[in-house]
Amino acid sequence: MLRIIKAIGLVFGDIGTSPIYTLTVVFLLLPPTKENVFGVLSIIFWTLIIIPTLQYTVLAMSLSLRGEGGTFILFEILRGLLTSKRAISVVILLSFLGISLLMGDGVITPAISILSAVEGISYVPGFRPLTEMEVVFISILIALGLFTFQSRGTETVSGTFGPIMSLWFGSLFLLGFLNIIKMPEILKAISPHYIFQFFKINGWKAYLVLGETILCATGAEAMYADMGHLGAKPIKQAWKLVFLALVTNYFGQGAYLLLNPETKSVLFEMCLGTLSFFYIPFLIIALLATIIASQAMISGMFSIIYQAITARFLPIFKVKYTSAELPSQIYIPTVNWLLFLAVSFIMYEFKSSSSLAGAYGLAVAGNMTITGIFLIIIFYLKRHFSFMNIAIFTAITTFIYFTSTLFKFPHGGYWAVALASFPLSIILLYTNGQKRLYRFTNFLSKEEFINKFERFYATNPKIPGTALFFNKRSFCFSSLCNRNSFFPWNYL
Repeated sequence: MLRIIKAIGLVFGDIGTSPIYTLTVVFLLLPPTKENVFGVLSIIFWTLIIIPTLQYTVLAMSLSLRGEGGTFILFEILRGLLTSKRAISVVILLSFLGISLLMGDGVITPAISILSAVEGISYVPGFRPLTEMEVVFISILIALGLFTFQSRGTETVSGTFGPIMSLWFGSLFLLGFLNIIKMPEILKAISPHYIFQFFKINGWKAYLVLGETILCATGAEAMYADMGHLGAKPIKQAWKLVFLALVTNYFGQGAYLLLNPETKSVLFEMCLGTLSFFYIPFLIIALLATIIASQAMISGMFSIIYQAITARFLPIFKVKYTSAELPSQIYIPTVNWLLFLAVSFIMYEFKSSSSLAGAYGLAVAGNMTITGIFLIIIFYLKRHFSFMNIAIFTAITTFIYFTSTLFKFPHGGYWAVALASFPLSIILLYTNGQKRLYRFTNFLSKEEFINKFERFYATNPKIPGTALFFNKRSFCFSSLCNRNSFFPWNYL
């Protein structure tokens, strides 16, 4: 149970705070009619089934190396299965793109999560609404505290945040349940036929709305990326509880929206209208939960960047190991503070969560689509055809979401691409430099090395004792560590 609570605290912050803004953003585009609310709720329900549940907990988390997960882990598995040099080079480039998109998402996630919660202060009874710059200033201060806290390590963080997130999900479930009771009919939205009805009524606009509903699943990729911190089993067990809380809250929000169609910020106004005495404690918990949402992505970023360093795709950064037992629990100071600067800039640039929603989702959906492609190829090569068929279904779903988010590009989505292009440029520059260095390196054959070593050993003084020679751990299967596979840029 303790590891489940830690998983709730470390992994599910991002996807757990999506109820703060998802329906609010969607119904800025749509009138809150019964058909629209039922259709959107049905899309959200089945999105949570298809992407976090099927693609990540069932498919992706069945694949790991050394207990770790993430885009580079899928790349390593694929490299061991593929024989074509051209196919491996394509996989490497897709890995670069996927990891860069995830890094871009790692900047936007903390920004939108914290901004959305701070905006809830404006609904406190007796308080004047905050100005945009006040919201930004408070949000940056909260982010500063969060990034300062990172140096204490993910084990300490998860132990501290687990109980808070458990309280958050309990509050989401309670609020959702109390509003579902007022309109039990809302549960009919589970039926997927409301999705087809929604598209029939709204046509092309319904397709554009998918670019906003994907926000309900953002953070699913952190479930796989954070697997090395806690293991797959507690994350899968925690997801069952998180899924129940999220679905109950979304359906409760739908019921409240139908009863109060003038609602603007659905979750916060639902709390005011249902349990007004609980609003301030709920707001405090929401603020803490959004801090934790940022933490889930930050810890995932550390894992991914560490994997990229060990794979020799990124230059070496100073890495601090924060656990005496688990080498996967790390802190990277340079990455931490660069992230803080980027998050602060994005907060200042967009100033509100509704504006930032225009940039959010594109990078996430792109990374999910690449993950889906990798899963299809891996299960095909492994001859796991039942899993392959599921992977095809989930990949098609994420691809549809990705194409719908492309329409966000002129409305802020270009920032997701710009943020992703920065790490992608570093990766390409570094690997190209390594490739050139390797090309001009003269390697000795085994026989020539032994011959030269024996002559040197015989004619030079010896220091008594035992020497230890440390070698940088290669990010590959030991059986594949030949001259080509040890240096992955040889395939590019």
